[in-house]
Amino acid sequence: QVQLVESGGGLVQAGGSLRLSCEASGPAFSSYPMGWFRQTPGKGREFVACISRTALSIRYEDSVKGRFTIARDNAKNTVYLQMNSLKPEDTAAYYCARARALKYGSTDPRDYDIWGQGTQVTVSS
Repeated sequence: QVQLVESGGGLVQAGGSLRLSCEASGPAFSSYPMGWFRQTPGKGREFVACISRTALSIRYEDSVKGRFTIARDNAKNTVYLQMNSLKPEDTAAYYCARARALKYGSTDPRDYDIWGQGTQVTVSS
């Protein structure tokens, strides 16, 4: 059974940076695209970024382009989200997720079948 465990969240001032990590247990991590989503209370999960199996293709939500960077290390079964120039509106619980096979590039949470437990990011103004 594959499990995803996020880490790296916390409290940071506006303009600061955080790096989230998501480590996968179990085999075949490199066979699946991965994504990051975020969620605030009362709202659904919002797409943030995704990365293909080989990291050759990457997609970002418009509001994070130029500030966030997604990366993966298949040897370490880990996907990362480097977040720079953070804004108060980036405050949310952040989740990593494994995409269903052949679903690279989807922004729909229903196209992701395994989720981590989430890590809270709070950006103060």
